[in-house]
Amino acid sequence: MLLFALLSVFWSDFAFVSFKRWFRDLGNYLSILVVLSDPRPLEAVRTVLRRFSYLLIPLCVLLIKYFPWIGKQNEIWTGANMYVGATTSKNMLGVLCLVCGIFFFWDMVSRWPERKERRVWRIIFLDILLMGMTLWVLHLASSATSSVCLALGCFVIAAAHTRRGKRNPGLLKVLIPTFFVLYLILAFGFNLNGSLAQTVGRNGNLTGRTELWKILLSMHTNPLVGTGYESFWLGSRLEWVYQKFTYVNEAHNGYLEVYLNQGSIGLFLICAFLVGSYRTICARLRPFSNFASFSLALWTVLLFYNVTEAAFKSSHLMCLTFLFGAIAVPERVKDKVSSAVPDDSRLTGQLRTSPMEPTAVQR
Repeated sequence: MLLFALLSVFWSDFAFVSFKRWFRDLGNYLSILVVLSDPRPLEAVRTVLRRFSYLLIPLCVLLIKYFPWIGKQNEIWTGANMYVGATTSKNMLGVLCLVCGIFFFWDMVSRWPERKERRVWRIIFLDILLMGMTLWVLHLASSATSSVCLALGCFVIAAAHTRRGKRNPGLLKVLIPTFFVLYLILAFGFNLNGSLAQTVGRNGNLTGRTELWKILLSMHTNPLVGTGYESFWLGSRLEWVYQKFTYVNEAHNGYLEVYLNQGSIGLFLICAFLVGSYRTICARLRPFSNFASFSLALWTVLLFYNVTEAAFKSSHLMCLTFLFGAIAVPERVKDKVSSAVPDDSRLTGQLRTSPMEPTAVQR
């Protein structure tokens, strides 16, 4: 997928700009490899996510409450106030709350069986406190997509940690793809997008997204290879969209965004990536792994989130978190490291029988 993105630079109308964006995004993958190079990659990812969440959520509260000239912005067209916190836009603030909220909820649920220990209870209490702060910031961000996806992610984690979910993970494996397909059929096949949007406080056209999708599909870009990596929103195409629509620089649909930039081939690679990562995650559910439930929640959220937002970009926070938690952490690395390190009991036995140190009988 990354190599095809590099190849698409050659047929882009803005090859140099496309290559610069590809090279910039390559640094995100390298940063993931830095974390995974740790001898304990699972703990490394958990530490990165924890420090990331502990820093940014309180910072958003601080900026919104006490430094509003930084934590708030005005919309370009309406002039209305919108909360951005420590991010650059309202939607990115919603994504930040989505990622942190899923992490805090998963951390609470995974530690709950050990809640009688004082140290563990302190961590759970801190997670509850920060979860409350996250929900408050998410309410101010007024991001319907992030709110719905947060509830969905928490539901997946809770279902995976139930006794039935641990004993029979196959049921959860089947329900999630089935529910997504059912959602697509109802939302687009039976035109129920309007009703679904109104239930979360949005208008029937998904805040203008349906009109935007029609405009973008009517442009008839190359259906096979697209316009080139991150090249669609450049030049005359961007000017033409501005004439038909208001200020916008993304398709507000991850699958459509991939199709416009990299065509059907790029969309096929994305789907193959999702299927492969889902099989990897499901393989970790038996025997049950706490981290597998977090990975499954991220996979589910990414699947639904990209219906109304474009999050398949490697620079997007949602996609980066998915790469960190869902498929990038190799479970087998942990096994290899543990097997490479000798067991303490075996090591003690070797020391006792070492020819350099006489045993008690020899003495």
